[in-house]
Amino acid sequence: MKNWKKYAAIIGVIALLMIFCLPMYFALKGDFSQKQFMASLFTVLFVAVMCYVLLMLFKYLNKKKEEQQVAGGIKNIIFDVGQVLVDYDWETYLDSFGFEPVKRERIAKATFQSPVWDERDRGLYEEDVYLKQFQELDPEDAEDIEKVIRGTGGTIHKRPYADTWVKYLKSKGYHLYILSNYASYMIDHTKKELTFRKEMDGEVFSCYVNQLKPEPEIYQTILDKYQLKPEESVFIDDRPENCQGAQEQGIHTICFKDFKQVTADLEKLGVK
Repeated sequence: MKNWKKYAAIIGVIALLMIFCLPMYFALKGDFSQKQFMASLFTVLFVAVMCYVLLMLFKYLNKKKEEQQVAGGIKNIIFDVGQVLVDYDWETYLDSFGFEPVKRERIAKATFQSPVWDERDRGLYEEDVYLKQFQELDPEDAEDIEKVIRGTGGTIHKRPYADTWVKYLKSKGYHLYILSNYASYMIDHTKKELTFRKEMDGEVFSCYVNQLKPEPEIYQTILDKYQLKPEESVFIDDRPENCQGAQEQGIHTICFKDFKQVTADLEKLGVK
């Protein structure tokens, strides 16, 4: 098929060159005929105009086809939770304890800024095991670290648009899912902030599958669990590395910056 198209294109180019050479032929031939020359000239002009019109028509139809493919392609919208549907504001929460600056910095490094915090989202152990690991990073502040960790549900606050947004997308016929790095302790203690979950067609929380974004396995988990086609799905996350992980699995992605930006980017994919 490719060779056929290639030969057809070559023949077309040769034919066009011959047509464009007609005026020169009639102008230079011994028995010059003005009638033949003008006819060939008009033929060239007509062919040139028609080629331009056909080219523009082809580009227009091709663009429309691509737009229709994109618009009709997205069926599934996959949300991260933190910094997309809820605010994760650990700094304000930590400030509420009134620790003096040096101590606050120590506790921040031992908790929210430590590798243990991310591994807590993986959910391999019970909460008390992670608490002990936090305390081992700063034994001097062990008692205060426990107070901080026990109340970490206070870091999560639902964004004003969250419920309305997901309900609107649901009403438009899109299938909605959650794919989030989230600890089981946090899920248990932030239920009142996660009211949008009832609109979801499915969810994969890292703590329940023992996988973390941007590891490739977690994206395959949600695709396989709900039989989603990556080309029909768009994933919204605030972290570029998590979006990159989804892209590598063939999923459309939008890196969340603010609500106006993400709705505009969704519209480009045909989600309105």
